[in-house]
Amino acid sequence: MFGLGLPEILLIFLIMVLIFGAGKLPQIGEGLGKGLKNFKKSLQEGKEGPSKQEDHKEE
Repeated sequence: MFGLGLPEILLIFLIMVLIFGAGKLPQIGEGLGKGLKNFKKSLQEGKEGPSKQEDHKEE
């Protein structure tokens, strides 16, 4: 992917735990998940074409 192996990923995770704390990580993960879901939804709506987007605007 980006040349990241298991040791690098673990180091990044450890740094995140030290910065944010173990209690905040689930909230951060949830926020990232929702953001990705909205991003994918927007991409899908963009692929539908302008005709369907105009229908949604008129309603």
